[in-house]
Amino acid sequence: MIKLKEAFTLALGSINSAKMRSALTTLGIIIGVAAVVANVSLGASFNQYFTDELGDIGDNFIVIFSEEMNVFDNNQLEIIKKTPGVDGVSPIKQRVAEVSFMSVSRQVNIQGTTQDYKDVASITLESGNYFTDKSSYVAVIGDQVANERFERPIGNRNSIEVSFRRTDGTTITQKFKVIGVIQSPDSEFIQSGAEPDNRIFIPISAMNELLGETDYGGFSARTATAEEVRPVSEQIDRNLARSLGVPARDIDNDDAKPYSIFNQADIIEQLNTVSNALTVLITSVALIALIVGSIGIMNIMLVTVTERTKEIGLMKSLGFTYTDLLGLFIIEAIVIGLIGGIFGTILGLLGSYALELYLGLPHIFPLYLIFAGFFISVFIGLVSGIYPANKAAKMDPVDALRQN
Repeated sequence: MIKLKEAFTLALGSINSAKMRSALTTLGIIIGVAAVVANVSLGASFNQYFTDELGDIGDNFIVIFSEEMNVFDNNQLEIIKKTPGVDGVSPIKQRVAEVSFMSVSRQVNIQGTTQDYKDVASITLESGNYFTDKSSYVAVIGDQVANERFERPIGNRNSIEVSFRRTDGTTITQKFKVIGVIQSPDSEFIQSGAEPDNRIFIPISAMNELLGETDYGGFSARTATAEEVRPVSEQIDRNLARSLGVPARDIDNDDAKPYSIFNQADIIEQLNTVSNALTVLITSVALIALIVGSIGIMNIMLVTVTERTKEIGLMKSLGFTYTDLLGLFIIEAIVIGLIGGIFGTILGLLGSYALELYLGLPHIFPLYLIFAGFFISVFIGLVSGIYPANKAAKMDPVDALRQN
């Protein structure tokens, strides 16, 4: 029986004798494996990117908001504060107002909050301080508001005029003193609809006073640990639903509630689902290249069998058995696939690294992708080589030697 080492030597000799044809055959495997490896790596990188980005805008956050007026007040604020697992909470309220500075006016999003919002939303100040619950007409502004929205930069101790339009159609204008500028966050995600760069934050008590209102638009809360986010969010949901008179049978029906609630775990899950779906879709397309590559291997092996008919007859006359020839041609197909897998995995690694570098993604390359690339290529070589190998092994030695 032919030894494995000898089979590999013969296989490499056969491949080396037809370098161009072998190279073109392995090209399909190289492209297919590279595409699969790169796409899976990119999918893992996107998942890590989403997790990192969400961590930058606040850890373990829970956001509750309503598009209706007069839904939330201090009663709901106390309910959330008393919910076990809540590590901090701030009411929030949003309005678009006309902001004037140095005779230049712009429409800017105004966010009313309390002093707790700084910690709840992981706000980092570039300069100055955040306001307290005792503050009145003071403002903390985002980096873009401070440096880009107006013709001149706005700094600490500068004053801005904010004009709100009330629900009765009247307009009220109030001067606010800037006491802090928010550092531009690395994250591009938006938490609770509030992108700090483009916002002006003021005390929610002052905002309600100017608007002649007492309600809140929603709440931003956080838990102490990531494990508590989902159960605490569900408990807050149940408590708020009961306090707002939602029937017990409709507590799990989101459409029956006058508010919406989401948390960090939900967003990560949804983003990962989308990322995984895209990875599967693109990888499925990449598998077409592997199918083409497997057909190429089968084709070259059939051609090899035809070209080596006399050689096969001679080998049989020298005592090579059916098993010897079957193994020899299968190993040759596997070697072709393995060569394609090695180069494909390297190309996929380099391609994913280049794309992740260009897109600013973390480079995630799970080690199992190396083994997956080799396994796929060996499997394709095995499957593609079975038929040609079987055809070669079944040849009649006398007929093979008579072949011209």
